[in-house]
Amino acid sequence: MLDPKSFPFDLEQMTEFFKANDFTKAFAAPKMPEVDADAMLAAQKKNMETLVAANKAAAAGYQELFAKQVEVFEATLAEAQKQVADFDPSKMDADAAAAQGEVAKAAFEKALGNMTALAEGAQKANADAFEAVSAGIKDSVTELQEMAKTFTK
Repeated sequence: MLDPKSFPFDLEQMTEFFKANDFTKAFAAPKMPEVDADAMLAAQKKNMETLVAANKAAAAGYQELFAKQVEVFEATLAEAQKQVADFDPSKMDADAAAAQGEVAKAAFEKALGNMTALAEGAQKANADAFEAVSAGIKDSVTELQEMAKTFTK
């Protein structure tokens, strides 16, 4: 239990103490730099537009790649059908076998060339999409850095 003699409490002194010191300043919200929400939203909107554009570019590249694959498949199938139709085993001699081997070699080289072209097409589609996204991200980071500079002032 508190002894009033050893614990002097003066209501008037306490009231004067609180009047003399403005404690509301201590509890006020700290001043924070203003965040431009509209600018942040605009930056994110640009990021989304960049991603959409990159996906469209990639989709267009893959559609072109698919069309080339179908074209190569159809040409290869037509050539194989022609070879089968023209093949007569009863007329096979050394010269015909050598000629048949040269035709097969040429078909293989053509197929290999087509596969190389398709792989290069896929690589180009991926590179185009990557470049679009990379450029958008760089722009976004630069924009956010510029916004951050205004916050620290």
